[in-house]
Amino acid sequence: MIEKLINKFFFVIVGAIAAIASVSVHAATALEQLGRSIFFDRNLSLNRNQACVSCHVPAMGWSGPNAAFNAAGAAHQGSIVGRFGTRKPPSAAYATFSPFFHLRFNEFVGGNFWDGRATGEKLGDPTADQAQKPFLNPVEQALPDSACVVYRVCNADGYSGQFQQVWGSYSCAIGWPHDIERACATEGATVRLSLFDRMTSDRVYGLIAQSIAAFEGSSEANAFSSKLDQSLQGNVILTAQEQRGFELFKGEARCARCHEASGGKPLFTDFTFENLGVPKNPANPAYNANPHFVDLGLGGFLETKLWYWFLGRANYGKHKIPTLRNVDKRPNPGFVKAYTHNGFFKSLKGIVHFYNTRDIKDHCPDGYTEAQALTEDCWPAPEVAANVNNNDLGNLGLSDEDEDAIVAFLQTLSDGFDPNAH
Repeated sequence: MIEKLINKFFFVIVGAIAAIASVSVHAATALEQLGRSIFFDRNLSLNRNQACVSCHVPAMGWSGPNAAFNAAGAAHQGSIVGRFGTRKPPSAAYATFSPFFHLRFNEFVGGNFWDGRATGEKLGDPTADQAQKPFLNPVEQALPDSACVVYRVCNADGYSGQFQQVWGSYSCAIGWPHDIERACATEGATVRLSLFDRMTSDRVYGLIAQSIAAFEGSSEANAFSSKLDQSLQGNVILTAQEQRGFELFKGEARCARCHEASGGKPLFTDFTFENLGVPKNPANPAYNANPHFVDLGLGGFLETKLWYWFLGRANYGKHKIPTLRNVDKRPNPGFVKAYTHNGFFKSLKGIVHFYNTRDIKDHCPDGYTEAQALTEDCWPAPEVAANVNNNDLGNLGLSDEDEDAIVAFLQTLSDGFDPNAH
């Protein structure tokens, strides 16, 4: 029996090493295709009704697709009906460019999620670290045990064989208990595995995340096919208004200080964190559970880290600077999108106007929405008053026409632009 286990362990390790080498040299496309299958698999949730793509839809710029949720709290419902996260789903596109989470001089850089908590320290890749977390989050895919993800991938219709072809024939050689189906359909359950099978399952769970990360790093997710990209390649010319917006973006509007716009394929983020003074979103479902909820962002995460806890307070309210690529991408012009970490803003015009005028308008009563604030020409107070960026926004002195030009430029960042159709 011992010899059999040793041989099995040997073949698992050797098979995995061989598979990784083969993938890196010969079959990157196969790995991306595998990751895509996992990304779109709704069975990888407690009630078999939610996949990664449920909150990261290509037609919405790889962000939240539910117009009703976007129009309200912007957080999306999980596998369990009535359960919501606390933040708007970030875009999964271009996320693979984010570096390891680290402290650079006096600011934090990198990681994934709005608060940077997918650092890359677990799997060597922030995107892979991020990919593991929604599966087990009770307000997202809500599976009770990482072994449930492995079991369902290894028994998936359509791609379980592909998984073993990519990662090795022994990657799914796990002795599953007889009650695995019941356990994986039960919130709070634990899958009972031997020590060896648990070690194998944990390793395969990492391979699943790496597969998703490979897909998120593919040209499908990171297409660089916007009108701006076409203009930088000389295939199309921006309109005068769009070009004016681009110049303002890089100059007077100060956008490029955080949304870097240089180079042939600009990413429109520097991967740092800022508190922009965004008001709380009164429709956020988090307030139903706790009226005193405050999203501390990066600072809240830092306080959970042994070596960074003392920097938490200095980073309260800061959230990841997102890429602006696909910021206006949607299935049709009337489809509602939401902006910033909590989805307070529902229009590009609204958020650009906020950046321009945040500090020169009266404060609205607490609980105002973006629409109410725009109607009454005021802005609510920041959700977190500490650490607000007062250097790069708040009183930019832009005209209404300048704001419209910036919006027009932002609309050139949607992937899928066809110069022959315009």
